[in-house]
Amino acid sequence: MKETVISTSALTKRFGDFVAVNEISFDVYKGEVFGFLGANGAGKTTAMRMLCGLSIPSSGNASIAGFDVYRQTEDIKKHIGYMSQKFSLYEDLTVLENIRFFGGIYGLSNQQLRLKAEELIEQLGLQKETKKLVGSLPLGWKQKLSFSVAVIHQPKIVFLDEPTGGVDPVTRRQFWDLIYQAADNGVTVFVTTHYMDEAEYCGRVSIMVDGKIEALDTPGNLKKQFGSDSMDDVFYKLARGAKRGE
Repeated sequence: MKETVISTSALTKRFGDFVAVNEISFDVYKGEVFGFLGANGAGKTTAMRMLCGLSIPSSGNASIAGFDVYRQTEDIKKHIGYMSQKFSLYEDLTVLENIRFFGGIYGLSNQQLRLKAEELIEQLGLQKETKKLVGSLPLGWKQKLSFSVAVIHQPKIVFLDEPTGGVDPVTRRQFWDLIYQAADNGVTVFVTTHYMDEAEYCGRVSIMVDGKIEALDTPGNLKKQFGSDSMDDVFYKLARGAKRGE
């Protein structure tokens, strides 16, 4: 039987009269790569903030890594990793300083941090770059380092918020190799993306429209359901009916 690591039931977030997230319900399983898609304004960022313990829901229920989103937000933060396109590393710190800083935030002991840092640097082939400022690295290396730092404490779930924005296709493919490796090690990967070819890489995909989940299934089943040859076409057929945008 699959182990459920994210479970939501009628999860809702209101801002005054505006319902940003409207009674969404879904489960995500251990080691799954779960795509969370939606056009701008669909509510996916607000939903992710609730799942990360950063925003308290207005109503409904959710459990993240076994912890309640109302009462155990600090426990949630300790058991997840997070990476965004906009900010994941300090560019005025070196590669090694970033690894040590975030490892410390995630609660690793000095001995754990030393071992993890060595392992991570070797895995990424950054032995010659450890003393370089992160700001001097190519974007692809920054993204791969950001992801590795986000899972350095072996979280149950890692949330990736549009992690490959602006990265070339070859580097994006290499980045997804890291995602699969983490999933093979039992880490659940919850990813938002604007690249529909990346939706094809996910085990299952949900698509939000106007605060609601309008579709949730494997990419193959969604393409069959909507009579489409690509996830890009599936997304267009759903999103073109959206009433709200940015």
